[in-house]
Amino acid sequence: MANNILTKLAKVDEQLFLSVFNDASPNWLRRSAIGLSKTGDGGLYLMLFVGFWWFSEQLHFQQFALSLLVGFAIERPIYFLAKKRIARVRPCDCLVQGAYLVPSDKFSLPSGHSAGAFVVATILTMYFPAFMAVWFIWAAGVAASRVIVGVHYPADVIVGAVIGSSCAVLAVMVVEYI
Repeated sequence: MANNILTKLAKVDEQLFLSVFNDASPNWLRRSAIGLSKTGDGGLYLMLFVGFWWFSEQLHFQQFALSLLVGFAIERPIYFLAKKRIARVRPCDCLVQGAYLVPSDKFSLPSGHSAGAFVVATILTMYFPAFMAVWFIWAAGVAASRVIVGVHYPADVIVGAVIGSSCAVLAVMVVEYI
């Protein structure tokens, strides 16, 4: 029975993917998705950490930077272990012909870009709540872009978002405790 449910969920996930990733998508959407996806490559996170840690003497900003570091220290091992253990083949390698960008590895679940973006968005929200909508719109955009460019199924980015948000909350709790 569980296998049957998982098979049905996988089919729904494939159909959702195919409804988003198609040749009818306008070029501006694909180009925008590629650009948005690249904001989740890691450079932005490093700049946030360095900027807030080294250029601020305020404890609030340093705690924010430390929370980012701890958040990724928790999230990355979970992401790598899940990716290897689940080993779900990317849709661009089995469902459609290619993607609009080259993925960094061969497996899709969970989405590391989504996990990372939600680590950052959740921590930003906890320290700078006035801009919560901006942080989560950006993170959701990074996640959606991964489907639009053809390297992830919708479930991959949802799981990544849950992992990232959970790790971020745990990181902030750890940093505030120490």
